[in-house]
Amino acid sequence: MANMQLTPQEFVPEANRDEPVSPSLQNLESRRHQSNPVLTAQELKRLHRFGTVRTYANGVRILEAGHTSYGMLVTLSGIVAINRYDGLGNSALLVEHGPGEFTAEVAQLAGRPSLVNAHAVGEVEVLVIPPENLRALVIAEAELGERIVRALILRRVGLIELNSGGPLLVAPAGHASLHTLQSFLTSNGHPHSLLDPNLDQQAAALVEYYQPKAEDWPLVVCPDGTVKKNPGNAEMGRCLGMLPELDEEKVWDVIVVGAGPSGLATAVYAGSEGLSVLALENHAFGGQAAASARIENYLGFPTGISGGALAGRAFVQAQKFGVEVAIPAPAMRLLCDQYPLRIELADGKQVKARSVVLSCGARYRRPALHNVAQFEGKGVFFWASRIEANLCKSSEVVLVGGGNSAGQAAVFLSAHAAKVHMVIRGDGLKATMSTYLIDRIKATPNIELHTHTEITALEGDEEGLRQVSFRCNDTGQEFHHDVCHVFLFIGADPNTAWLHDCGVEVDEQGFIRTGFDVNKGECRAKLEQGARPPEKPQRAALETSVPGVFAIGDVRAGSTKRVAAAVGEGAAVVSQIHAFLATQPVNT
Repeated sequence: MANMQLTPQEFVPEANRDEPVSPSLQNLESRRHQSNPVLTAQELKRLHRFGTVRTYANGVRILEAGHTSYGMLVTLSGIVAINRYDGLGNSALLVEHGPGEFTAEVAQLAGRPSLVNAHAVGEVEVLVIPPENLRALVIAEAELGERIVRALILRRVGLIELNSGGPLLVAPAGHASLHTLQSFLTSNGHPHSLLDPNLDQQAAALVEYYQPKAEDWPLVVCPDGTVKKNPGNAEMGRCLGMLPELDEEKVWDVIVVGAGPSGLATAVYAGSEGLSVLALENHAFGGQAAASARIENYLGFPTGISGGALAGRAFVQAQKFGVEVAIPAPAMRLLCDQYPLRIELADGKQVKARSVVLSCGARYRRPALHNVAQFEGKGVFFWASRIEANLCKSSEVVLVGGGNSAGQAAVFLSAHAAKVHMVIRGDGLKATMSTYLIDRIKATPNIELHTHTEITALEGDEEGLRQVSFRCNDTGQEFHHDVCHVFLFIGADPNTAWLHDCGVEVDEQGFIRTGFDVNKGECRAKLEQGARPPEKPQRAALETSVPGVFAIGDVRAGSTKRVAAAVGEGAAVVSQIHAFLATQPVNT
């Protein structure tokens, strides 16, 4: 990010200076010209219509980590110094921006709080471009906007690689309670750092001051210096500005419930067409697809792309087009007794919409074992990311499931674990998995497939899982295995229980009926009552039984459970939303 020509070694935080530079950091250094472009005089002139010129005296703090919400600062004269700040008062120079350079990373597209401090070196003149104008800039100035957005993304990647900015998680190394928060932050692409009080003096002093009980771990230091004891995801989201205060009086054109591939597609296309869009997500953008280590059959990516990378790009696109994304913001009730439609959130607040898109996907299915919940995050996992892979490094793991997601996870984990025991009830993978994944599993020596087998018991203690019991259904034989990590990929059930108050029609499995399925049911009902059925369809293809409420992706009855299909539905529903909104009064 700057004038200073730092080497890759200088990018490494001081505490890690003796460690080798990772390939990813070396790659970032090679792309410095992209992460820190210098704008020409002509380009600077074009930017002036998007911002306001301000002057700061020497030493004035321009940005404060965890507090300042801004868009982009373009240095016109002088130097703006960017400092890493960790909430405990520690600060270190990251970079200096001279004339023609700019501050910001992806969070500033949405006006989220700064992750760094910045101060003026000498007298500084900057062009202040607020978030809404920054979004207008990257759209109006196509070529320049592309370079700016690429820089913002690379800077966020750099902060993640450096564990720089964001909250500090303080707990003994490997503490079981760390996993939930680490997973939340990593899934949302948010930088954070871990401090072990047994190794770090400041962390030890923090623990001595707060005296955490067993249930208080980890302590979390927010960027603004606030310390929280074992916060939930919602509290963490507020701490980082990921969960904004939502105006209960505002009426959104579209509220999208669920930010998986289908929901993100709707958000991007609706936002790009000028509709006001709010996306509500329970855990992390990308949904279950984001946990895929590599998607190899998605059009346009011949070498494959990870679910996280695909979701991350879509998330940035949504922010670029002005979509408001709230994470974590689980929808608790959909209220359809009046118009506009209303959605009640976990904190009791309600948000209003002229139309609602249900892309709420499914909830992970759990085996019928009485103590599964006891070990969730402490040995039992429903996805396989880099965090889980690091936990099971050089040990044996069990993976249950025979679908594509299970196959991708097995191949990914095989590069980290000593052995992957793949457990399925059926007699093979052919009926449930793509051929290319089956071939890859067969070619991986440390993946062993156990057919006609199921888990019968989990054993462990407060620290986590210790033993797994199995039964071979062919022979009836039961056996036990000392293993501390089990990955469950046994499918999911539709996340539709919260829709009962609205009366959205679902099928026998709980998936939402849309279009023809709803029309067919209405025709049948009219015929049974002796009435004449309607001559034309009553619903758009993706519209539910409730006018103005649409369903897409995995939660929709009859949908194709593929990422490409979900994205296609997310795009297709926008034209149907336009058609519906055209029938409604403008002032609703």
